[in-house]
Amino acid sequence: MPISMSEAAIEKGSGQSWAHWLALLTARQAEQLSHKDIAILLAEQGVSPWWCQMLAVQFEQYLGRRVVGQDCSGSFSVSVNKTLSGSMDDALAFWQQLVAGEQAFADIPLSRGPDISQTEKWRYWRCGLADGSRLNINIYQKAPDKAALSIQHEKLESEAQVEFWRSYWKGRLAAG
Repeated sequence: MPISMSEAAIEKGSGQSWAHWLALLTARQAEQLSHKDIAILLAEQGVSPWWCQMLAVQFEQYLGRRVVGQDCSGSFSVSVNKTLSGSMDDALAFWQQLVAGEQAFADIPLSRGPDISQTEKWRYWRCGLADGSRLNINIYQKAPDKAALSIQHEKLESEAQVEFWRSYWKGRLAAG
């Protein structure tokens, strides 16, 4: 199966080629290991935590255990981003105005929330949908006059849902 990262990116980020990692993981019979145990095996090789996760995902994709966009639980997620002028609070206000009064997205009712919280560096808006998926809006200050707004729609059931929601959220952000 194909992997989702380029071999050049893997080599640049991890310090070794994909062929190296594939040979090592195969020799250690990592196809019999869980995602967590594959990551531990990679950590024992001196790989950074982030790259342990990325290489474990690539190996699972190579094995056909998961497809691009699928997490280790079997569900999918999609992320859509937009950079806005202003502060984090301005971006949160933009989002709140965009979805004001809505009790459903694409005819799927909210099951909980929305909940709003913040830290010094982040603003969050979250809700659950009746289909079991959840929506996380994460906002941070990208530059003094620009904020990044990221829509993360998690716990989707298929690649088709990923594409539907990607298009839906891009359309919503473009309309705003």
